[in-house]
Amino acid sequence: MAGFRSLAYQVRDGRNDRALRRHSLRRCLERFAPYGHRATWWHLCDRHGIAPEDRAADPGRLVAALEELEEARAVWLEYERQFAERRRREKHDGLRRPEWAWGGSGDAVVRCADPGVRPDGTLGEVLRRLVKALESEPGTSCPVCGEQELHWSSMGSARGPWAGAWAWDGPVCGGCGIVVPRPALADAPAYPASAA
Repeated sequence: MAGFRSLAYQVRDGRNDRALRRHSLRRCLERFAPYGHRATWWHLCDRHGIAPEDRAADPGRLVAALEELEEARAVWLEYERQFAERRRREKHDGLRRPEWAWGGSGDAVVRCADPGVRPDGTLGEVLRRLVKALESEPGTSCPVCGEQELHWSSMGSARGPWAGAWAWDGPVCGGCGIVVPRPALADAPAYPASAA
């Protein structure tokens, strides 16, 4: 199975036909899609002028979209590296249970509740804002856009076999549409008030 860098090479390779290059970019999203697969694809298409169903998209636009995705991936990989380093130090110092821990892959780290509603700015800018929020004291607003209007979805109140499946997820931001990670919020309840 091809990795992200191998797929990125295929997107850039001028010997490949346009359909393969587009397909390789879509497959990159299987490895890293910060908004979720569909929302990230629509974001890249909107920002770089690619029709979502165009099998013969302009290679220059595909490469520009790939470069934005690579920049965001570099931001997140650096955050993961620093987080792992910090946790090693904390464990060495006897802190075995951190107040919070991010526990997933790079897929959907800034998940959008609705793929059609996404934050403004590049993927890298959005991830930098999220990382800054996760590395500072928890707040009461969206870490990406600063919106105060946050709505708990029914997904956040899952019980039974789904309980805890979305432990990272918090309320949906009324401004940019992301599902705000609970560690970025001060006093985020385990379940929304409507589910209690």
